[in-house]
Amino acid sequence: MADARFEDGDVAPLRLIAQDAADVPVISALLQDAVLPVGEMRLDRKRRRLVALVNRFRWEDREAALNAGRPYERVRSLLTIEDVLAAQTLGVDLSSRETVLSILSLDWQPGQDGTGRLVLTLAGDGAVALEVEALDARLDDVTKPYVAPSRRAPDHGA
Repeated sequence: MADARFEDGDVAPLRLIAQDAADVPVISALLQDAVLPVGEMRLDRKRRRLVALVNRFRWEDREAALNAGRPYERVRSLLTIEDVLAAQTLGVDLSSRETVLSILSLDWQPGQDGTGRLVLTLAGDGAVALEVEALDARLDDVTKPYVAPSRRAPDHGA
């Protein structure tokens, strides 16, 4: 019987929760350059929940892919934000369901008594701002990683 190799193991899905301000930058970094059509983002006012199914670049795997000479990867992930009291959009046409949005960052702006605002900043000067009763955001990978269609890492010219 041969020894098991690391490469033979399955990659575990990413599952993160942000419930305080220190958690948000981690989720934000992993969401950078995620893309989604407008139609894959929904606000359920009754449940006070926003969900967005994104195609996330696997930043956590970038260096390993580079060192192994293999293509970069993306994965479908579900961003869920709970306790949403109100939502506003800027520069996003919600009726254009096929328009692809590109996420730049997720930021937390604390308010009074645990309330606050989560702002999803999008490329092209777009944004989605969510007034929340409490910070409760999750990022869950829901598929296995797949080869990034461009086979490249996003580049911001920095």
